[in-house]
Amino acid sequence: MVAPVGRRPGHNRRAQYGTFFGYMLALGGFGIGVILLIASLSDDGAFAGARSVATGVTRPAAELAADTRSESQGLFAIIAGYFTRGSRVAKLEREVAEVRVQLAEQAALREENDRLKAVLALTRTELKPVTVTRLIGSSSSSTRRFATIGAGSEQGVKPGMAVRSPLGLVGRVLEVGSTTSRVLLITDTESTVPVRRSTDGVQAYAVGRGDGTLQIKLATTGFNPLKKGDAIVTSGSGGLFRPGEAVAVVVTLTVDGAIARPLSDPGMTEFVVVEPVYDEPTAVAPATLEAR
Repeated sequence: MVAPVGRRPGHNRRAQYGTFFGYMLALGGFGIGVILLIASLSDDGAFAGARSVATGVTRPAAELAADTRSESQGLFAIIAGYFTRGSRVAKLEREVAEVRVQLAEQAALREENDRLKAVLALTRTELKPVTVTRLIGSSSSSTRRFATIGAGSEQGVKPGMAVRSPLGLVGRVLEVGSTTSRVLLITDTESTVPVRRSTDGVQAYAVGRGDGTLQIKLATTGFNPLKKGDAIVTSGSGGLFRPGEAVAVVVTLTVDGAIARPLSDPGMTEFVVVEPVYDEPTAVAPATLEAR
């Protein structure tokens, strides 16, 4: 006959004993736990040996868990780096482009400052310039060497006036318009400039050769004292160009002089100064009056 459902354990003595001993074991375990807890709180080193044994037993498992954690972290870092590499590279390329732009801007500012300083240097001379203007263009490939400047009669420019750049003499005014003027370059075959060697005043004439260079012809023949690298400047003879204007540098010696390279290149010149015709008696007169 089937036992009725929901029968209480009290009807079976074995079940009653099992329940009783289960409660007793639970109470005993709880009491032991309380005793051990009290002992550990009162004496920290009471279970040091047991803890050491337990740590030694569980060490392999702990090391395995630590290695697994490190490998997983390294894998996650590699995956994260792979997905963020593109953004980091794009950021670096953007920063490099910005730095290049800043360097280009700084170079442009330095170049602009150099040009402005050169323009200011043009006006810092004892002889008051007529005007400072732009060199509009020049005929560098023709056998005749001319240039055009952006100043004319309205600015006080007259034929015969010297034109120079921050590096040296460019030429002299040949024709004058109202707002522009034509300049005969010192390299033209029709140009002759009285010059001298800057160190000792050896007199000569700089004649244009039509190819961008100058023929330095000595005023006295028979002995050529010129050397490569000699600086040639205007002598002031004739009253057209003021003395001491830089003209050229000797590059090749000849029988009666030398071939020189002009210091000023019209093709590379942006601003020029127009000076009045140098008249030595007029220039000396104020000093003479002051001395008196």
